[in-house]
Amino acid sequence: MQRPRVVSRYLDAAGPRVFAHRGFADGVPGNTLAAFRAALEAGASHLESDVRATRDGVPVLFHDEHLPAGVLPEVAPDDAASSSPLDDVAIRTLTLAEVRRIDLGGGHRIPTVAEALDAFPDALWNLDLKAPDAVVATAKHVWRAGAADRVLLTSFSEVSRARAVRLLPGIATSASSIGTAVILLAALTGRPALVRAVTRLLPGTVLALQIPERAGPLPLVTTPLLATLHGAGLEVHVWTVNERSDIRRLLELGVDGIVTDRPDVARAVVDVLDVFEALGPSHAGS
Repeated sequence: MQRPRVVSRYLDAAGPRVFAHRGFADGVPGNTLAAFRAALEAGASHLESDVRATRDGVPVLFHDEHLPAGVLPEVAPDDAASSSPLDDVAIRTLTLAEVRRIDLGGGHRIPTVAEALDAFPDALWNLDLKAPDAVVATAKHVWRAGAADRVLLTSFSEVSRARAVRLLPGIATSASSIGTAVILLAALTGRPALVRAVTRLLPGTVLALQIPERAGPLPLVTTPLLATLHGAGLEVHVWTVNERSDIRRLLELGVDGIVTDRPDVARAVVDVLDVFEALGPSHAGS
């Protein structure tokens, strides 16, 4: 399914970027259309979700491998006698028809990739391919929706990420786990040219590293590292950060994006920092 090269606009707008992790669970379940709508209304610049595949190969937006314990599918009256809670059931074992019967609470359902792209035709999406069998179908739906210029496809798996970017050449992507490790090792030298060279060896258009602030005791987000990565033309998005003080500290350190369960808090911090930046240097004591 080779396609013409995508001209991405994923990072065209000025940052910092607010990535709504699973949308915004503001009185609604996360990873639902209502949560994504709430995230946009709260000021998120990007929507983030994991992608998994149903048994019949349909990509859906869902964070965990398994359904929450105790969820009960809606059934037709003649099926009621055989219905039971779906405890610890993996998404990959259910057909789309079965997934559509899952009520996550308040009538909210698990959306497909196609439904989400259609519901928010202007939204920028960060889609993390968690299941190898979701790669081809996700790329197909992104292309059919005309959304390739506003989607970043990534995966912890380099095999899945590489496959996705081969299907949609030029689409925005962030580095996989192994790609991130290689880039970070190169960045420790303090040489942006080396980071650029290493990044060019990876398949696809790697625009960003999406990383936690720390890996165990090891800090990943430091001023020298950010300077080197920025010098190589890469953005750094940090996950998952929810506390106001942490969001502000990381933004002041120079990260380009915050992946958060609280897009309302992150947007408020960004807006305050924008105001102070617009005011310019302090003139106290002058």
